Amino acid sequence: MAEASWPGEVLVAAAQRGDVDAITALVSGSHPNVRRFARSLCATPEDAEDAAQEALIILYRKIGTLRASGALASWMFRIVRNECLRRARTAARDRTPPRDGFLPSAEEEVLQRLEAGRVAAAVAALPADQRRVLVMRDIQGLSGRMVADALGLSTAAMKSRLHRARAAVRHLLGAEPDPTAEGNADGDRT
Repeated sequence: MAEASWPGEVLVAAAQRGDVDAITALVSGSHPNVRRFARSLCATPEDAEDAAQEALIILYRKIGTLRASGALASWMFRIVRNECLRRARTAARDRTPPRDGFLPSAEEEVLQRLEAGRVAAAVAALPADQRRVLVMRDIQGLSGRMVADALGLSTAAMKSRLHRARAAVRHLLGAEPDPTAEGNADGDRT
């Protein structure tokens, strides 16, 4: 599959100087890449579309703040990643019912946000194939068969990727030793 290329540095430089036609062309030319980033990072297709749109709005409004015209791709990746993480934190907070009818204390809320941020960052750090399986299975709640079918995998391959993804997230969160080390006795095979 051919990768869409990013707009050239000349176009980026013109957009940074405020050329309206260049800004329009830059946003239009960046859109396929931004959507691809968002689809690989966000938990749901709706969040991906919203994150991509938000990232393009930020590009339109703040292109003048980009320091190096050659850094457009990494700048947009960070914007999309942050937007996906923000949406994941908001969704997690909205799904968490108050305990015993009481609202969480400010301290509990801060700790929940920090933990949600750590988990979201760990998931975002996964290779794309593992992240997709983990998001579809554990966040979206799809069945193993549905995930395997959607990704064109055998059930065994999907389970293997899911196991590696979960082990990598646990490792990144400090809950278990390196998943590539010998002797991983985790029985979680889903």
